[in-house]
Amino acid sequence: MAVAAAVTLAAAAGMGAARAQDATAQPAAYQPPTSIAETYKLGTGDKLRVIVYGEDDLGGTFDVDGNGFISLPLIGQVKVSGLSASQVERAITAKFSDGYLKEPRVNVEVTQYRPFYVLGEVNRPGSYPYVDGMSVQNAVADAGGYTEKAVESGFYVRHAGETNETYVDADGPTPIYPGDVIRIKSSVFWDALSVLGPLSGFAALYGAYHN
Repeated sequence: MAVAAAVTLAAAAGMGAARAQDATAQPAAYQPPTSIAETYKLGTGDKLRVIVYGEDDLGGTFDVDGNGFISLPLIGQVKVSGLSASQVERAITAKFSDGYLKEPRVNVEVTQYRPFYVLGEVNRPGSYPYVDGMSVQNAVADAGGYTEKAVESGFYVRHAGETNETYVDADGPTPIYPGDVIRIKSSVFWDALSVLGPLSGFAALYGAYHN
């Protein structure tokens, strides 16, 4: 019974700490758009299709490299990281207009977004391909669903390029961005067992209730 009491006390303490952590982790509501096609800022790992109308040899499919550039025929490297597709269109048009083509017409679209990541209490943590309009719920399903230890009432999200994660209540579909890191935490009960060590696991609890 002493072990069971210790687990109960640890769980209660952990619950208080979790509430305090969650309170400090959500300074603002997290409300990304349901579609990112117009607002998405490109980054390393994205794949783009560039069309230069009337000049098929100057377009093609290009990967954004580790420095945030793509390399096109004639004009060479173009910085695309941090820009939207429409901004990249204007940048490429300006470069082709500078002594290469007369009144070039350019179209840029994202053919493949960088992956997102699901960590913590899911059955298959790792990276997964992003599809426009995805939600955290879709992401968790891709990762094999929640484990028995998971807290399903909320989760943490960290956007690409950011250092802080935001706590979000799971009260409805929550859209995500490419490059997001989603973390599913374990419940206070499992955290308490982890703190108390192997002897306070199910074997110890079983012994306490059956002696």
